[in-house]
Amino acid sequence: MKAAVSWPDVPVPRSPEPADPFEAKLLSTARAGDPDAAHRLGRLYAERGDRSAARHWWERAARMGNVDSTFNLGLWHQRHGTTEEAVGWFELAATTGDAEAAIYLATLLLERRGDVAGARSWFERAAADGSCVAARRLALLCEDMGDTLGSRDWHRRAAIEGELESAYDLGFLGYSAGDESEARHWWEYAGRAGHADAAYHLGLLLHAARDPEAAETLYRLAAWQNHPRAAFALGGLSLAKRDLRTARAWFERAAHAGRVDGQRMAGFVCVELDDRPAAAHWFAQAAAAGDAEAAYNYGLLLVAEHQDLDGGRHWLAEAATAGHHRAAAELRTLQTVTGGPDRPDDRPYEAQAASWDHPTEPELTARAELAVAAGRRRGDAVADTADLIEILGTWDLITRGLAERHDPVMWLTETSGLHAPAVEHLCSVRATLLKPGTAPWPAPTEVEHVLMTARDLRRRLGLR
Repeated sequence: MKAAVSWPDVPVPRSPEPADPFEAKLLSTARAGDPDAAHRLGRLYAERGDRSAARHWWERAARMGNVDSTFNLGLWHQRHGTTEEAVGWFELAATTGDAEAAIYLATLLLERRGDVAGARSWFERAAADGSCVAARRLALLCEDMGDTLGSRDWHRRAAIEGELESAYDLGFLGYSAGDESEARHWWEYAGRAGHADAAYHLGLLLHAARDPEAAETLYRLAAWQNHPRAAFALGGLSLAKRDLRTARAWFERAAHAGRVDGQRMAGFVCVELDDRPAAAHWFAQAAAAGDAEAAYNYGLLLVAEHQDLDGGRHWLAEAATAGHHRAAAELRTLQTVTGGPDRPDDRPYEAQAASWDHPTEPELTARAELAVAAGRRRGDAVADTADLIEILGTWDLITRGLAERHDPVMWLTETSGLHAPAVEHLCSVRATLLKPGTAPWPAPTEVEHVLMTARDLRRRLGLR
């Protein structure tokens, strides 16, 4: 049953007749019973900040059947009144077929009353009237309720009506279910229509499928819309071709957008181009943001180029603390050269954790990023991309060149001495990342456990 709506007269403060001829005419027409004039007069008072007068004239217009005023009263009570009054006005407007009022009503029922069934009913009514916004809200609601089929159906309806966010979401639903053709279809649909994230993630999917040329086209489509991750990816593709100047331009574009990995890679390319001041600039920025590899290289530059032993020692120590083994080795060398532990940073230094600094196949990096994006899409707790890259890269590193006749789990168990279940768990998480849909995405705690296994394997096999 819809909420009852009262029609109390709101006293309007006495004021002189308006001097403006247009306003005077509008007031006269509204007093004579014209609902459109009363609605416009209410809007005029609202724009001036006279809430009481706005409510008065909207209520007069609503009594005479003006739906826009009825909707505005819902907004008025949502901001200045009570939820019950707002629900009543929105419902009154929604029952006339106003889809926007139905969406506001459903949102209030869901967020302030927790009435999922009522919200779904009004979203469905608005969607039936052609609202792609309502269809998307229904899709997300169904997803929260575990109704995957319903979610896909409503996302599809919204996407067909031009809701690009739903097309983007359909790509992730397809990818997470292991249907890469579905993911390609919807990401291309949204990407070609101007959705930068969809274009970028289609580029990642193509990169993961070992088609870097096609991936580059999609990355460019996203980069034209100032997508920093796409710029970084284009830098990587240019670097692979040894086109250093183009790589620098793309990495610096990503770096200016705040990507720490872009700053680090811009530093590396500047070293290759023999632009040491620019390299120092970018390494310094990335190091200050906590990037261990950049801190290591910045420390080396300070020592080698500027003979700044104190500065170099500081950044090498920062990198070593983060687990960078080569930084720890350089610190020990500096200690030998400078003649002993006279300062805290001159102490014999051992890295605290195994930092991953091995090259990783671009296809594996793309899979790791896609997995994180799929989990993060609805705000779920997800692992760090770098951790997934390390897991995938570790398996690739330790099994590279292994004859096909060998069972990698059995071989690693026998070679490393680790328990078979730990190695099997690592293998299982790797398979999930490479072949989505075979199992749920790994939770952060699971990734942390598997990451420890990966590092232990490298240590036992002498691979760091």
